[in-house]
Amino acid sequence: MTLRGLFDSVALVGKSLAVSPLQECYQLPAWIHPMTLLRRLCFCGGYTALLHVFLMGNFRPLHADGPPSEVDQNDAIPQVNVPMKTLGGRQLWGDVHFFRGWTIQQNVYTGHFRLLDPRDVRYAWGSFDKCKARLDEIRLEQNFAPMRGEAVVLLHGIFRSSKAMQKLQIRLEKDGYLVVPFDYPSTRVDIPASAEMLGRVVKSLEGVEKISFVTHSLGGLVVRSWLGQGGDPRARCLIMMGTPNKGAEVADLLRDWHLYRLILGPSGQQLGTRDSDVIANLAEPRIPFAVIAGGKGTDDGYNPLIPGDDDGLVAVSSAYLAGARDSITFPVLHSFLPFNSSVIDATSTYLRTGAFRNDGTQIPVEKNEPSVSQPSSSSAID
Repeated sequence: MTLRGLFDSVALVGKSLAVSPLQECYQLPAWIHPMTLLRRLCFCGGYTALLHVFLMGNFRPLHADGPPSEVDQNDAIPQVNVPMKTLGGRQLWGDVHFFRGWTIQQNVYTGHFRLLDPRDVRYAWGSFDKCKARLDEIRLEQNFAPMRGEAVVLLHGIFRSSKAMQKLQIRLEKDGYLVVPFDYPSTRVDIPASAEMLGRVVKSLEGVEKISFVTHSLGGLVVRSWLGQGGDPRARCLIMMGTPNKGAEVADLLRDWHLYRLILGPSGQQLGTRDSDVIANLAEPRIPFAVIAGGKGTDDGYNPLIPGDDDGLVAVSSAYLAGARDSITFPVLHSFLPFNSSVIDATSTYLRTGAFRNDGTQIPVEKNEPSVSQPSSSSAID
């Protein structure tokens, strides 16, 4: 496809998306317009690409040859720990420690750490030990109670942040869970590296008795990779929304484009249906899991380039991982799954009852028939 052909295709897609049907079907705010979203995506993608080019010329990625040494961090970086609002940069930072909304993050290029409060105000930076010591002081100053009960870890998809899971977070907090919105640099490190960061955050959840995981897209693969690395005995269940468990055909089409490789990084190269050793080597989760897919309920789906029903980016057959205790499909585009009220209701119901549907009916994904299963009665999750 030529560059002119690509622009014509994008323009056609933008014109074909009528605002009113999109808002009615996917329950979007009134200010969302398809072309506005497209312009923002192009702007953010260009910004990330330019920033990545600059950083690649100045730093080594954290997981290329290992993180910078603790001595280098302390000696090379002047440390003035003044509380201040961060400027974002979520694709350059990954969570490694959590306590009641406070997070310690590590920079994917420089290897140094920062301590953020729930409002993204930075309270310390430098080494991990210094950030942890400051967090311990704050815990004493504010008399925080220890964490306990059941936690739900939320994992966003590629090129997104935990903010994309905020609507779901609000609902699950009302349900009484300790919600852990996990941020990871999805476009700058590969899937196993993101899984290592997740493991550090899970390890920091001291006092928590059970841990469930609710994921969108790439986030589901990160949890599966982490489970393969050993997991944690407190892991209770996993819900995957639109996760390309068998890869994504769109990634096959774009993987050789330089801009795609530049913006989505190593994880983007691991999302294809062909020659993706990472996805192929992921074992079936060793904990109860369920899947949510987006689709039209037709044979052609939203995207004519994807065989069968799909959510525009991921085929339903790819989202439906064999062995799932329950499965359900909603008429929702891929990016909007975490925002959809019906999806959020189903997620809340599953965490409470072990089934997406209020009547307790389950439709498991059989191992010999990954897309067609018979309903069954629900069985509660321990």
